[in-house]
Amino acid sequence: MTTPRIAFDLKPTGQPLPEEERAAVLANPGFGRRFTDHMVTIRWSEGRGWHDAQLEPYAPLQIDPANMTLHYAQSVFEGLKAYRQADGGVAVFRPEENARRFRRSARRLAMPELPVETFVEAIDLLVRQDEAWVPGEGEQSLYLRPFMFATEVGLGVRPANEYLFMVIASPAGAYFPRGVHPVSVWLSEEYVRAAPGGTGEAKCAGNYAASLAAQAEAANHGCDQVVWLDAVERRWVEEMGGMNLYFVYGQEGPEGGGRENVRIVTPELTGTLLPGITRLSLLRIAEDLDYATEEVRLSTEDWRRGNEDGSITEVFACGTAAVITPVGEVKSARASWTVGDGGTGPITMRLRETLLAIQTGRAPDTHGWMHRIAD
Repeated sequence: MTTPRIAFDLKPTGQPLPEEERAAVLANPGFGRRFTDHMVTIRWSEGRGWHDAQLEPYAPLQIDPANMTLHYAQSVFEGLKAYRQADGGVAVFRPEENARRFRRSARRLAMPELPVETFVEAIDLLVRQDEAWVPGEGEQSLYLRPFMFATEVGLGVRPANEYLFMVIASPAGAYFPRGVHPVSVWLSEEYVRAAPGGTGEAKCAGNYAASLAAQAEAANHGCDQVVWLDAVERRWVEEMGGMNLYFVYGQEGPEGGGRENVRIVTPELTGTLLPGITRLSLLRIAEDLDYATEEVRLSTEDWRRGNEDGSITEVFACGTAAVITPVGEVKSARASWTVGDGGTGPITMRLRETLLAIQTGRAPDTHGWMHRIAD
């Protein structure tokens, strides 16, 4: 059955930010500090379905105090990026995958599922309208934030009967403006991110609110990030903050040999981990580079012993914002150790540069991941 196309009403602003002010923002965009001139909105209500789709000027929302999201947290979101290409055009990295994950998140929170093609069209419209906001230096990008929340007014623990889907965009600078630096991580045994049967594989706002206490605990121990363990045994490694983790076994070069001696491992998806788009892409890129890949359950003891005996040579996290973040030091209530020499490993950097080259159009897009929007 084909889903009827949802028609968008285009209402561009007559007062976009002046060019010189926009240029000043793009010269030092940071992350999530400034937003483009427009946003996309689509409403859903029981009985009508999706309707009133608009591209309109970026503006605050007026919300009733009894808005059901404020009380029962029916809210899901995504994060993806548009990149200025080497030829000057603009392309978005794998928006269809984000659209499919958005539908899965909505399903888990008993929310309506936006059609994939409508999600992608909303991205297209906003990026095309605000193309001038897409920066073009190095790793800079236009960060896109699609999200949806309940808008019904009233109290009562049940799925709402009205929702609002939106897309906003923010120019983003390089995550590591002074170069890629390894982070230190704290293995949290007191807090857990998600339990079997919970919302771990959904990208919902509540998961992030629940992570803040553990992140504060990590900071109190002098660490940059928290690493989540499983909820049952508190020994199986799951995620780092809001990013997926990877472990490199073996090394290349005079001491390690060729790439056939390297194995790149990531924790398997058990329903409690977020299935990252970057994680998925790196599995394919690693195979393209002739590395063996594996999705496994890996314990904290496996990690510690692997670093101590040298079998695990590099560890990194991956996600939309930073692409790849190396891990240099691990701390827990029971033990602390260093990953390799504490620096950024060569395989980590090779994977990072390979993915960024595809995203920015400096390398062939052999998998058709880049969704071209503007030439």
